[in-house]
Amino acid sequence: MSLAACEGEFVKVGDWIVPLDLGRNFDSSLKTSIKRTMEEDPPTINKWDGNAVKNALDDATKSVMMNNICSVECFKLIDGRLIISSLAVGFSLFALAYDYFFPFPLSRTVLMLCVICYFIMSGILTWHTSLVEKGTFATVLKVDPSGIDPSDSWSASSNIKRFDTVYHLTLTYRSGKTKQMKESSASLHVEKFFDTNGKLMYDRVSREVLKLHDDIRNKMN
Repeated sequence: MSLAACEGEFVKVGDWIVPLDLGRNFDSSLKTSIKRTMEEDPPTINKWDGNAVKNALDDATKSVMMNNICSVECFKLIDGRLIISSLAVGFSLFALAYDYFFPFPLSRTVLMLCVICYFIMSGILTWHTSLVEKGTFATVLKVDPSGIDPSDSWSASSNIKRFDTVYHLTLTYRSGKTKQMKESSASLHVEKFFDTNGKLMYDRVSREVLKLHDDIRNKMN
């Protein structure tokens, strides 16, 4: 949804192509809207639901990153997962259609190949989520104004073990030019970020995320 691509006097914002000046104003307004939603009206969740807790903290962390670090979000990891999943579904649909027009046993060979390909793609998807994404839920880009050097990226990953109350958050910086990486991690007790009614305390999340950001900045100096 952020300012993503610029061509001439027009800019792409999400699914819309608008004039450049309007796109900048729209992107700024959208950013302010996200900030207002998280800061002025933070979500209220069931504190005993581990998934809800993690999702709320992930959303708050992403909001802090986009409001204070970079406003351009990268969807490369999500796109990769969708492509792999689409290919797996494609093999299934092709097998279904082929068997419809050439009923078994004529379709036996094609069905076997499609089944094998489906499980291969499932394995690749597992590898992608486990070893490539590694719990990453947000990536933002710092675009080089000159457009010469590759964009620097900031990524956030997290996990909460089952029946645990500790939110493990890792912030990773990757230089687009040198490919060097720096990261900082924190283990945060979730009860510090929700009041008795389960309402998220956004300011506390913001402080912790910015601490990790400052720690990485110090490592870079």
